[in-house]
Amino acid sequence: MIKKPDVYRRLLGYLRPYPKPLILGYLAMLFATGLNLIVPQLIKVAIDQGLADGRARALFVAGGLILLIALVRGVAGFAQRYYGEWLTHRVAYDLRNEFYNSVQFQPFAFHDRTHTGDLMSRATSDVTETEQFVGIGLMDLLATVLLLLGVIGAMLWESPWLALLAMIPFPILLYATLRFGGTVRPMFKSIQEQMGVLSTIMQESLTGIRVVKAFAREPYELQKFDHDNDVWFERRFALIQTWANYWPFFTFLVALSIFLLLWFGGPMALDGRLTVGTLFAMISYVLMLSAPVQRLGFLTNLMATAGASATRVFEIIDTPGEIVEREKPVSLPEARGEVVFEHVGFAYGGGEKILDDVSFYAEPGQKVALIGPTGSGKSTITNLIPRFYDATDGRILVDGHDIRDLKIHDLRRHIGIVLQDPFLFSQTVAENIAYGRPGATIEDIYAAARAARAHEFILQLSEGYDTRVGERGVTLSGGQKQRIAIARALLNDPRILILDDSTSSVDTETEHLIQQALAVLMEGRTTFIIAQRLLTLKNADYILVLDHGRIVERGKHDTLLAHHGLYREIYDLQLKDQEEFVALQTEMATGD
Repeated sequence: MIKKPDVYRRLLGYLRPYPKPLILGYLAMLFATGLNLIVPQLIKVAIDQGLADGRARALFVAGGLILLIALVRGVAGFAQRYYGEWLTHRVAYDLRNEFYNSVQFQPFAFHDRTHTGDLMSRATSDVTETEQFVGIGLMDLLATVLLLLGVIGAMLWESPWLALLAMIPFPILLYATLRFGGTVRPMFKSIQEQMGVLSTIMQESLTGIRVVKAFAREPYELQKFDHDNDVWFERRFALIQTWANYWPFFTFLVALSIFLLLWFGGPMALDGRLTVGTLFAMISYVLMLSAPVQRLGFLTNLMATAGASATRVFEIIDTPGEIVEREKPVSLPEARGEVVFEHVGFAYGGGEKILDDVSFYAEPGQKVALIGPTGSGKSTITNLIPRFYDATDGRILVDGHDIRDLKIHDLRRHIGIVLQDPFLFSQTVAENIAYGRPGATIEDIYAAARAARAHEFILQLSEGYDTRVGERGVTLSGGQKQRIAIARALLNDPRILILDDSTSSVDTETEHLIQQALAVLMEGRTTFIIAQRLLTLKNADYILVLDHGRIVERGKHDTLLAHHGLYREIYDLQLKDQEEFVALQTEMATGD
C-alpha cells in the first residue's frame, strides 16, 4: 500500500515534464489572487475618501480601478483555467498510457487473478478522479490557501487586534477541513473499489450475454447488479452525509468571523478608533473567504478522492511483472525450432505443483502430441514455452538457449499459437490476419488465407477482406474464426507452433478444411498439439502422456497402445469411437 504523502508527491511528478504551462498557469493564479486582495482596499478608499469626505472623484477613481482589475483578473483567470485544464488532461493522458502499458506487459498470472472490469474501472473512473485534482484542482486548492493567507495578512495590516478576534474561528476551520479530508479519503477508496466490482459484473454479464439469454437469467443478473449497486449507493450516500455535516459548519465559522468583526469593530468605528472603510474592508476580506472556504471542502474532498483513486492506479502500475528479462538478453533473430525441457517443474504462486520433473526433446520440425486427463498439465507445458509463465524448477531451451536468457519479443516472434476458441479483434478480416505482421502486403494476406482454406468464405463476406468481424469475431462461425487464426499464424511464419486441434464443435466439412489448413501450417515447423483427435495422435512423431503433472508414457501411437497403460485407457474411453466412425465412413464410401 502506498502511503498518503507518497501518493501526492508521485502525482505531482507528472507535472514536471511540462514546465511552461505549469509556470504560466501558476503565475496567472498568483496574479489573480493578488488582484483579489486589492479590491477591498479600493472599497475602503471609496468609503473613507469618497463617501465620508464627500469627494466624488475618489469614488470614480476607485470604481474605475475596480473595473480595470476585473478585466485584468478575467485575463489572468482565463490563463489559469486554460493551463490548469491543459495540465489536467495531459496528466490523465500520461497516467492512462502508463497504466495501459503496465497492464499490457503483465504476465498471464496477473490476468488470471485480476478482473477485466476492475482494470477498466481503474483506467477510466480512477484516472478521471485523479486528473481533476492534479491539474486545475491543485491550482484551485493552492489559490484558496494563498487567498486565506493573504486575507489574514491584510486584516493584520489593517487592525491586528480586530484581525486576531476575527481569526478565532480559523484554527477550528483548518482543523475541521483536515479532519474532513482524513474522514472522506478511505470512504472514497471504498466507493472506487465498489465501482470496480460493478464494472466487473457488467463486463462479465455483457461478455456472456448469450449464455444469460440462453438460460433466461436476466432477472438474476439484474438482481446481482442491483445488490452491488445498492452497496455503491450506500457508500456514496454515507459520504454525502459526512459532507453535508461538515459543509454548514464551514459556513458557520465564516459567519462567526463576521459576527466578531461587527460586535467588536462596530463600536470602534462609531467611536472613531476605526474608520468605516477599514471595518468594511475587513468584512469584505472575510466574505471573500466565504466561497473559497466552502470550495476548500470540495477541494479537500477532491484531493481525498484523487489520493484514493491514484492509489488504485499505482497498485497496478507498481505490480512487478513475474516475467523479467535479463539485463542483457540474448537476441534470437532466426530460429530452428529445437525445444528441450530439462526437469521442468511449475506451481502457481508457490502452491501445489502443476508440473513435476518434465523432460523431453523436440527436434526441429517434429510434431509432439500432448494428451492426458483434465488438469494433467498439457496447457501448462504449452504456456511455458513462450514464457507466459516461468518454470519454477528446471529449464527450457530453444535452439540451445535458456528461454530466460532470450529477449521475450524474439522468443515469441518465433512461436505461433492457434487455440480451440481463437480470439479475433473487432477490426477487419485483413487486419486480424496481419495482426502479427502489421507491415504485410495484401498479397501476403491473400496467400496466408488461401493456405488456411479461408480465402473463399472471406470473399463471400459483405466487404470481403475489409469486413469488420464484430466484437470477439461474433459475426463469424467457429470454423471461420479458426481458419482466420490459422492464416494469422501462417503469415507470421513461426518456427514453433502450439495448437489445440479440437474441432468437435464444427461440422465434418469444416473440420476437413481446418485439418487441411493445419497440415499446411505444421509443415516444417516444430509443433506441440494438445491432441483431441485420433488422426493427430497417429500422425505425431511422438506422444507425451501426462498425468498429475508428470510424463507417464511417451512414444508413438501403436507402441503406446500395446503397453496397455494410461494411453490405452484414454483410447478405449475417448478415441476408439473415432476410429470406428472413420472405418464406417470408409465402408459406406466404398459401398461394401
